[in-house]
Amino acid sequence: MDRRLFLSLIAGTVALPNLVRALPLPPPQAHRLNLVNPHTSETFSGLYRDDNGPIPRVMEELSMFLRDFRSGEQIVIDVGLIDFLSGVMQAAGQSKATILSAYRTPETNAKLARSSFGAAENSQHLYGRALDVHFGDKLADAMKAARAMQRGGVGWYPDSSFMHIDTGPVRSWVLGKDSGTMMVGGRKVRFNKKGEMLVAKGNRMVGGKTTTVVRGDGPVGVRDRLARLRKLARAEYFARKG
Repeated sequence: MDRRLFLSLIAGTVALPNLVRALPLPPPQAHRLNLVNPHTSETFSGLYRDDNGPIPRVMEELSMFLRDFRSGEQIVIDVGLIDFLSGVMQAAGQSKATILSAYRTPETNAKLARSSFGAAENSQHLYGRALDVHFGDKLADAMKAARAMQRGGVGWYPDSSFMHIDTGPVRSWVLGKDSGTMMVGGRKVRFNKKGEMLVAKGNRMVGGKTTTVVRGDGPVGVRDRLARLRKLARAEYFARKG
């Protein structure tokens, strides 16, 4: 249950206090998207907007391109998500992006939730509002640009060389071998050296601990990651209690 709650925080379906939703922003300037899907070997290249707004025919092509590659099923992709992606690419000076995951059917997502600690059970991927993306050597720049935009969720997976963007509530997190850190509603959630979860309250961590970033002493296995996720799931309880 705790693990489900934490993954719901990532999915943006359970909120900590002060969790905010992204404000609508003007669409980015016209920008040619050059995308590749390594799972299907398909590519997409073209403009998805013109002076009249999103181009329906092109958005249909993008919905097909960003389908669940495991099942072949598709959904209408949120144009705000494409705007987010385009804005990140422009800000990072990136002309090409590799799409690792886009729409997921409930069946696909359930399978990933059982096998992967990073699959939220009510993921934004289910609604065509999330992408997992790789940008080559511009990945870190793209992640920083995405966070600065405050347009939704931004997940950073440095050890797996990809980032997640979605058009859910504004939040960010980092998951890697040596870290488990999350920012939700202005609160920092992380671990001390003992693996204990700490939740920031103002400029202090709950329990009197400071907000100093503390990384693990070594690579963390899947079992330990799951244990950490269960502790992170208690973030909402501690934040409300504090």
